[in-house]
This record gives sequence, structure tokens and C-alpha cells, in this order.
Amino acid sequence: MDDRMVDQSMHDEESSFELSLRPTKLRQYIGQSTIKSNLEVFIKAAKMRQEPLDHVLLFGPPGLGKTTLSNIIANEMEVNIRIISGPSIERPGDLAAILSSLQPGDVLFIDEIHRLSSV
Repeated sequence: MDDRMVDQSMHDEESSFELSLRPTKLRQYIGQSTIKSNLEVFIKAAKMRQEPLDHVLLFGPPGLGKTTLSNIIANEMEVNIRIISGPSIERPGDLAAILSSLQPGDVLFIDEIHRLSSV
């Protein structure tokens, strides 16, 4: 008989361990060398100007690291990140509320923006 048991605490432990393995700096991110190079220049320039990073659109199929890159951008810029899902924005007021809650320089990552309703 198998003595292993699966419980939520083990799942939570594994989730936090998985998150700890994700890169937090561009130099730790593997692949996408052209994008990394461009982002390094953009981030360095924004920090030198003491301004927020200009708008960045990350697109592509699932699994390419768009969310990870957005977290890295926020970390490199030393600002907070707000991650939301496009389908969760159902009314114009929803987006207005999100935008008004951001602090200057914060990163807003809208996952699945292609599924944003036409409000």
C-alpha cells in the first residue's frame, strides 16, 4: 500500500517553491535574447530619466514567459505590479477603478487582453 498522501499544505509548499525558482532579474531569464536586450535598454533609460517605463506590449502563445517578464520589469524598475485578467474587466468602470488604484510607475499586466470585452 502506498503511504503517500496528498494534502493542500504540500501543494502550497510546492507552489511557493516553484515561485522561488522563477527569475526576478533580466540576467536570470533564459531565452528571448532580443527582447531581453531591448528591455535592458528601456529600463536603464527610464531609470536614468527617473520616469516610469514606457508602455510595453508582450504577446505570444501561452508559456513563453510574458507574465514572468512583466514581474521582472516591475522588479527591475522597483515598482509594484498589478496582474489582472482581461475577461474580469466587464464594464468601463472596472478598468477605471483599476487604473485609479495604481501608484505612479506601477506595472499593470492584463493577462488574456485579447478576451477583454468591448466595453
